[in-house]
Amino acid sequence: MSKDKKTLLPLLFMLFLTGTSTANIYHTKTLNVCYDEWPPMTMFTSEESAARGVVIDMLDQIYTSKGYTPEYFEVPLARGLTMVADGLCDMLPEYVYSKNSEKDFEYATEATFVYTSAFVVRRDDSWVYNGIQSIKGKRIATGPGWDYSSMSVAYQNYIDDPNNSNLVELIAGKDDVVDRILRMIREGRVDLYADNDLVLQYVLNRLNLNDDLKIVRPGLENKLMEIPIFSKKIPLAKRQELIKVWNEGRLAMKGKKENMLLKKYNVTFEE
Repeated sequence: MSKDKKTLLPLLFMLFLTGTSTANIYHTKTLNVCYDEWPPMTMFTSEESAARGVVIDMLDQIYTSKGYTPEYFEVPLARGLTMVADGLCDMLPEYVYSKNSEKDFEYATEATFVYTSAFVVRRDDSWVYNGIQSIKGKRIATGPGWDYSSMSVAYQNYIDDPNNSNLVELIAGKDDVVDRILRMIREGRVDLYADNDLVLQYVLNRLNLNDDLKIVRPGLENKLMEIPIFSKKIPLAKRQELIKVWNEGRLAMKGKKENMLLKKYNVTFEE
């Protein structure tokens, strides 16, 4: 049985017991959270580790302090979005803002995080990002369907341009895409890769690649803002309460508490 199927069964069983009435769930102060894997921000648990990542730890503290019991469902992003839109999950803790998504979700006011991006290159490479002109001639790695447009429209256009296809390596996989890309950079098969700075720090540490690779700053022109989304299937008053708890809790987490969570995963914001 796949991990996804295993994680969905408790939710389906719960809906059966309640006569598929999601309204009943809301009276229990249970918060159903769908999330995908994006270490170290959101992480699927395993037999080796119960860690769920910086964002889930933060969310857990915010809602449990107000009497909620979060129930977590580990699903791919696309499935998580559908489950939130259908009301099977109350919220998803991180999603890039899109006006098109407002018909299915309501965004919180307070962002989960505003991330700085960076690049990874080989340690002996003196390259730095200095606008889109600086990546020409470099072999770039990316994942299938990955969208950088909120951080740099020019970078996304460069990746999508068929004229550059011989310099853009599309790396497919499941939860190992970033790992594979960094190993390809070390082997000289591609030259650079861009991502959330915290993600790059975490993966380099986990793979013990800091002697071979390095993080290069600055990254892309704009920061990546990720915001929690809440299901519009939740009755309005209840939804507003959930969003209010998040907004106030997230503000209270800034500074020392936020830094402690980042330190737990051995990452830090670098400017």
